[in-house]
Amino acid sequence: MAKSRTLNIQDSQITLIQQNETDFISLTDIAKHKDSKHTDTIIQNWMRNRNTIELLGFWESIYNPDFNPIEFEGFRNKGGLNSFVMTPKRWIEKTNAIGIISKAGRYGGTIAR
Repeated sequence: MAKSRTLNIQDSQITLIQQNETDFISLTDIAKHKDSKHTDTIIQNWMRNRNTIELLGFWESIYNPDFNPIEFEGFRNKGGLNSFVMTPKRWIEKTNAIGIISKAGRYGGTIAR
């Protein structure tokens, strides 16, 4: 079972979750600080940024032996373009990412290592 605790940062509660002895931070809680009704849009816009794609790809290439570098290269080439759309689910499915977990539903959200 995942253990959680919260941090109070700039009057916002940010959840830290520990799963299998690995710490994750809630990207959803961070996005709520910007706009509590459109957290999915905040995260998608962050993930379509070329610098974000490069950071995520760099992390995965170091810590994930099953990371798909071919898909990553395609995303990196498109990162930042107005026509490019990236979601946590798409990133996870296409690249075999382990650094981000995204769950839908009432107790869902997006968390990252």
